[in-house]
Amino acid sequence: MNLTLADAVVAAAKAEAERSGFAVAIWVLDSAAHPLAFARMDGANLGPIDVAHKKARTAALFDTDSLRLGQAARPGGAIYTLEHTNGGLVSFGGGVVLRDRSGAAVGAVGVAGATVEADEAIAQTAAAVLRV
Repeated sequence: MNLTLADAVVAAAKAEAERSGFAVAIWVLDSAAHPLAFARMDGANLGPIDVAHKKARTAALFDTDSLRLGQAARPGGAIYTLEHTNGGLVSFGGGVVLRDRSGAAVGAVGVAGATVEADEAIAQTAAAVLRV
């Protein structure tokens, strides 16, 4: 993962968010959960900056999309309270593992500021840039 690829992921997320009528915050992290790129679209609130970062960190640190982890992090689930580890995580949609063409994890993207469903769709669209 490098800055050129990270910028392409951000551009794809911004384009999908604009197409869907949302203003979002977008983080791209490398596979060690270190920042590579960030954007907050005009009109996006401030709160989603941190949420998007935590979504991306969750996906990067666990090599699993945040939506998928959320299924087991619900009350009574095997990893309930996971969100309180690693300096704060998020267990709902919008954090997606970035994989190269061979399927190897190279980082993660986090999107926040729309609905949870739209955040997830935007992040999935952005992640698909690396698989082309």
